[in-house]
Amino acid sequence: MNEHVQTASSAPLFNPLSPDFIRDPYPHYERMRTTDPVHLTPLGVYVCSRHAEASLVVRDKRFGKDYVERTIRRYGPKIMDEPVFRSMSHWMLQQDPPDHTRLRGLVVKAFTARRVEDMRPRIQQIVDETLDRIIPQGKMDLIEDFAFRLPVTIICDMLGIPEEHREVFYTGSRDGGRLLDPVPLTPDEIKQGNAGNAMAAMYFQQMFELRRKTPGDDLITQLVQAEEDGSKLSNEELTANIILLFGAGHETTVNLIGNGLLALYRNPDQLALLKARPELITNAIEEFLRYDSSVQLTGRVALEDIDDLGGKRIPKGESVLCLLGSANHDPAVYPDHPERLDIARPNVRPLSFGGGIHFCLGAQLARIEAEVAISTLLRRIPDLRLDDAVNPEWRPTFVLRGLKRLPASW
Repeated sequence: MNEHVQTASSAPLFNPLSPDFIRDPYPHYERMRTTDPVHLTPLGVYVCSRHAEASLVVRDKRFGKDYVERTIRRYGPKIMDEPVFRSMSHWMLQQDPPDHTRLRGLVVKAFTARRVEDMRPRIQQIVDETLDRIIPQGKMDLIEDFAFRLPVTIICDMLGIPEEHREVFYTGSRDGGRLLDPVPLTPDEIKQGNAGNAMAAMYFQQMFELRRKTPGDDLITQLVQAEEDGSKLSNEELTANIILLFGAGHETTVNLIGNGLLALYRNPDQLALLKARPELITNAIEEFLRYDSSVQLTGRVALEDIDDLGGKRIPKGESVLCLLGSANHDPAVYPDHPERLDIARPNVRPLSFGGGIHFCLGAQLARIEAEVAISTLLRRIPDLRLDDAVNPEWRPTFVLRGLKRLPASW
C-alpha cells in the first residue's frame, strides 16, 4: 500500500495524455483539488481544478483568449505560418472582443432557443430512421452507428450541405480533438492538422461559391450574405468558422451521448430509474454533462496581473486552464457524493458548456439531441447490453473526452 502511495505522489499532478488519466481523470482531479487547486505545471501553465476558480476565470473580463500571442509563446515565432494554427486564430472561440462580438453576432441567430426547439421533430426523425435500419442487425457500435450520425446530419442540415456530399462527413476522421489539448503537438501532428484543414477549406470554399450563386435557407448562405455593421466576413474567417461550427457542432454531442450511455449502463440502478421514469431525461442529461463532461477543459490568458487566484499570483500573459470536469465534481458545489451518477440530483448546473462570452452557442441543441437520442434508444431497444462496460476504448485526447467505440447487442 505504502509503495503505491509513494509512486502516486511522485507522479506529476497533471499529465492529461497518460493512458491512466484518459481512462479515468477524476481521481487525479480530486488529488489536485485537495493538494494544489491552482497548480503550475512543468509546461508553465496554471491549472484550476476547483469550481470557484474555474467559474471565475471563464467569466472574468481580466482573462481573455489572446490566442496568437499564447500560441507563439508555446511554439515559437513561426507557428502562425502553419495553416492549421492560422485558421484556428480566426475561430470565434479563440477571439477576444471586438472580433469575437462581431463573429458571434453573425451566427447566434441560427441557435436561438426557438429555432433549436423547432428542430426537435427532425432530430426525432433521424434517430428513428437510424434505429429502423440498425435494429434488425441485433448489434451496433453505439458511437459510430448511432451517436455520430445524428449530430453530423443536423449540422449538415444547418449548414446546407447537400445530401450527396454527406457520406464523406459520416465516414470522416475524428482526429481533430488533439488540436485543443494542452500538450503541444508534434511536427507530425501539425502536418496532419494542416492536411485536414486544407481538405475542409477546399470543400467549404466551393460551398461558398455555390451559395453566392444559388442562396439557400441555411447557415452558410446567411454567413456569405452577412453584413453586420457593414463588415462582411473575410474568406479566411468564413472558412475557419464554418470548420469550427462543423467540428464543435458534432464532436461534443457524440461524446455527450456516448459518455452518457456508458455511465447509465455502468450504473444499472440509474438505468432502471430512467426506464421507469422517462420524464427524468432532461435532468439526466445535465447529470451526464456533470458526471463525465465531453469537454474537460477550457483555457484563458491573464490580460493583466492577477493578485490572487486561489492563493496564487498570476502574471499578465500567463495561461490558465480551467478543468471543467474537475469543477463538476467539486464537493463544495455538489456535497452529496459528486463521484456518483444520480439522474435525479437537484440543482445540477454543470460548467461543461463554459461560461461568460464564450458560453457554448450550441448548448441547447446538444442537450436536445442527447435527450432524444438516449430516450428513444432506451424505449426502442429495452434489452440492449454493452459488450464491455468495464474497459471501453477511450480516444487518446483529453480536452474532448469521448469513446472510440462502444459495441452493444440485443
